[in-house]
Amino acid sequence: MRKAYTPETAAADVASALALLEGRWKLLILFHLFDGKVQRYSDLERLIPGISQKMLAQQLRALEADGIVLRTVYPQVPPKVEYRLSASGQALCPALDALLLWQEQKPAAGEPSA
Repeated sequence: MRKAYTPETAAADVASALALLEGRWKLLILFHLFDGKVQRYSDLERLIPGISQKMLAQQLRALEADGIVLRTVYPQVPPKVEYRLSASGQALCPALDALLLWQEQKPAAGEPSA
């Protein structure tokens, strides 16, 4: 059964959800992991120019701690670490697609709305 919301609790819960995705790099990391893609740490470094190793590690740790990304470490030398979206992370895909659609459909600044 779905939780019953008041305007205040709905706003607070949406704000909490958006806070999980705050940061310059988190959404970019997520979009590289959508479609069930599994990426190694080095692949993500290569795919996201401009991100430092320290920032990539921090953002991945935060996404992992929030249950959005799963980290798999393989016991080998050199270490192999892979990242993929959890079920919760995959569930974000339709929500982010809906935001993209909303962005495409809303009038540009200064344009009158229909």
